[in-house]
Parts: sequence; structure tokens; C-alpha cells
Amino acid sequence: MRKLQTLMAAAVAVTLLAGCGAGTATPAASGEASSTSTVPSGETLVVYTNSNGEGRGEWWTAEAAKAGFKIEVVGAGGADATNKLIAEKNNPIADVAFGLNNMYFAQIKAAGALEPFEPAWAGEVDPAVGDKGDGKAYWPLVKQAILLGYNSDKIKADAAPKDWTDLWTKDEFKSRYERVTGLGTATAQLVFAGILSRYKDSSGDLGVSAEGWKQVEQYFRNGSPAVAKTDLFARIASGDVDMGQMPSSIIAEREKSFKVNVETVIPSVGVPLAVEQIALVKGTKKKAEAQKFINWFGSADVQGAFAKQFNSMPVNKTAASQANPDVVTFFSTVKQQDIDWGFVQENMGPWVEKIELEYMQ
Repeated sequence: MRKLQTLMAAAVAVTLLAGCGAGTATPAASGEASSTSTVPSGETLVVYTNSNGEGRGEWWTAEAAKAGFKIEVVGAGGADATNKLIAEKNNPIADVAFGLNNMYFAQIKAAGALEPFEPAWAGEVDPAVGDKGDGKAYWPLVKQAILLGYNSDKIKADAAPKDWTDLWTKDEFKSRYERVTGLGTATAQLVFAGILSRYKDSSGDLGVSAEGWKQVEQYFRNGSPAVAKTDLFARIASGDVDMGQMPSSIIAEREKSFKVNVETVIPSVGVPLAVEQIALVKGTKKKAEAQKFINWFGSADVQGAFAKQFNSMPVNKTAASQANPDVVTFFSTVKQQDIDWGFVQENMGPWVEKIELEYMQ
């Protein structure tokens, strides 16, 4: 169990979407289309993201404007934004995409919808958590833990679940947890990635053993369906449910807003960690301006300012020094689940289809 009282809303399947009030953009590092000018042109950039909630979108849009950038945000869930970028690859609408994790961006890159580009701050981030392929097209911004949280005012630590599977195997938790009614968000998909990857079986259906699919069936059978337009924390506050999935960055802000206290479960296998990325959309007619924006957005000053505002955990090493010490400590000590992301990426689409057709009733 870990208390995340100090984690304010920072990014997730909603994480890093911000900009500091720097006056000019950071110079472009490479790329034939990079402009020699560091001054934004004022052209409107269309930005696709799954991370514009919790006041983040408004904050970074305002800060970007101070730096001379004009932004039009199109928000969608991680899976939906991914599908949209792929569908539009021959006639792109977006200029920049960010907030999506490696799994999503790998799909978008494979579809040919991203333009390789090395930002000016590339040397300040760990390349191992970004694009590992040739022609690097997406770059890391923020870390996010995908967690099971519970109402600690109602459930004491020694009586709390120790793992996701406790929710549907122990009678005291049945019908007391919120289960999803859709798989269009990064958080929901990462929860199932964390569960199904434990039951990897080359001879099983879609690479998962029969026991693994039984876990999914029981998850849906014994959970309380999410309520449209009703926040999980509102349901916890009302006593409708006691627990559910949540990205680490939203917990403290939600606790304050809904006047509840939440603690989180760290299973023995660890938790899925998502790293949100940023990329240049292939075919944008505003390539130079988009490059300037990426250079500015991922810089240490911008990431540091965002970390201070929303208690995020930036990947940028220089910006990390400006993050809340408790956030830094959490991410340095939390156990990361060992997940075969290649296996997950290959199978997530079919998994979603199977779950929606067979279990999500």
C-alpha cells in the first residue's frame, strides 16, 4: 500500500500537457524541415492528446500562448486518439500528438503516421523509455503509474485488497469496485495488460490461458459498472463503491475535490508504468512550427514548471530536479510490473474486441 497524498493531478491515460511561460521556443535540434528561427510564427497548431483533462489543457494552452504558440486541442481517449491518427494518415488534421504511451505510439508509427524528429532536449531524457526503433519518432515526457485505489476512510490497510484479483475472488470486495464499461482509455487498457500478461500462454486464445480469460470474466461479473459522466471519486464519496482504477497523477487532486482519502494497492508483481510521449505528425503542413513547439514543450523549463504545477514526474532529467520530492521518491521506489509490451501491443486490439464482445455486458 502507498499513500499518494502529495501527487496532484498530472497526466494519465492524462499526464503531461503543459508549457511554462518561456518567452521563446528552444531551437530545433535536427530534421531537414527544422526552422533556423526559434520564434513561433503564430500559426495555429492542431494537437491531438488524451491528456487535456483536470485543468491541464487549459494551463499549458495559456502558457504556450505566452511563449507565442497558438494551439487547438482535440482531446480523446488513448485508443480513440490512436485510431484517429491512423485513420487520417493520408490526410492528417493534427500537427502534433502527445500524452499517448509507447504502446499507442508504436502502433501509430507502424502505420506510417509519424515523422521522425529529434528534439533539442533529446539528450536530457532516457531513450530507453521512448521509441526504441530506427528513425525515432516519439519521445518521452512523463511517467504515470496505473493503480488500484480504495477508500481508506472505510477500509483499513490490513483489510484492503492486495491485488486486482482479490476484487472478484473475495466476497467482501464483490460489487464494491467500479469496473469499466468501455476500453477506449489508456488507463483501462493498461489495467488489462497488467492482468492478462500474467497469464501468457502461446497455446491459449490470443496468447492468454483459459485461467486468464476466467479472470476477465469474473472482473466484469462481480464489479459495479461505471456510471456515465460520474467520476469514480464521486461514487466513492457517496458510498456507491469503494475502489477502482486510477492513474497516480489524479489522486491527490481528486481527494481534495471530493473530500475522500484514498490509498493504493501495490501487488507483489508490481504495477504497470506508462510513459507518455510526444511526436510530430507526418504530413503536417506546419512542420517547422510543430518542431518549435515540441522543442519548447519538452524542454526542462517547461517540464519543470508543469511538474511544480501538477506534481507530475517528468522524464527530463533536469526537470525532475524541480519535481515534488515525494513524487520523485514514489517513482524511485514503486515496483514496476514486468510486462512484455511487444506481446501486449500485438494482442491488445484483439483482446479489446474479445472483451467487448464476450464479457462487457
